[in-house]
Amino acid sequence: MTLQTFMKLGRVSNLPTVWTNALAGAVLAGQPSVWAILLVGIALTLFYTGGMWLNDAFDAEIDAQERKNRPIPMGEISVKVVYMVGYGMLGAGVVLAFAFGPMAGLAGIALAGAVILYDWLHKRTVLSPVIMGTTRFFCYILAALAVAQVTGSVILGALGLLAYIIGLTYAAKQEAYDRLDRAWPLAVLAIPLLYAFTQAGGGAFGLLIWVGLLVVVLIALRLLFRRNKGDVPRAVVTMIAGICLYDAVLIAGMGQAGLAILAVAGFALTLVLQRVVSGT
Repeated sequence: MTLQTFMKLGRVSNLPTVWTNALAGAVLAGQPSVWAILLVGIALTLFYTGGMWLNDAFDAEIDAQERKNRPIPMGEISVKVVYMVGYGMLGAGVVLAFAFGPMAGLAGIALAGAVILYDWLHKRTVLSPVIMGTTRFFCYILAALAVAQVTGSVILGALGLLAYIIGLTYAAKQEAYDRLDRAWPLAVLAIPLLYAFTQAGGGAFGLLIWVGLLVVVLIALRLLFRRNKGDVPRAVVTMIAGICLYDAVLIAGMGQAGLAILAVAGFALTLVLQRVVSGT
């Protein structure tokens, strides 16, 4: 197995989005401890990367027909190894979560369960966007529990993120066919946009980041509705990077301008990395 295979299976270009999830969850809990955030970031990296590996393992037969450029159909690695490494990373993430206490450990188990459920069912149920959104919901919960406790702000922020991921995942489900089936489910994207606006803090900086998030969503929607060849994948990776901006708005609204800038940098880093490793 080469480093390139590892990165392709893990879709590592999107990792900055889970790091900013860790940052936002901790800030919303009111205790942005640097060391705790770093450790949660490592845990979420394990959950995300392990989940992406398992996604390819569960989809091996479908990818052999529809996405023959993926590592398993290309013969770069066996399905058995991908399963073993994927589950191993999820297990390591759960162990690390328990290091923050029993409640954080339970959140880690819930996150791992949601990841496995999505990978198993996402091709077979219309509810897969909700399941995927749940994985990001638990990213906020785990980060909050790692530094303090779950607050109302954490729950509401996590629900807004869940809605964003539902819209994103619905669009991603159309990627294999490079078209958009029905547009109305994308209306769910209004929820995170409206919530983030209310949480921007009333300051110019938070509102500026919110405008950036709005522009990202509008660009993605334009690509989806235009429906030219390649537009759906471009819309999906654009919205993935936008996760960082959603996090940044909530962080700025908590008066943490420096950490909000760090989350905005995560947005830029995601876009750069997506040029190296495919984000989908």
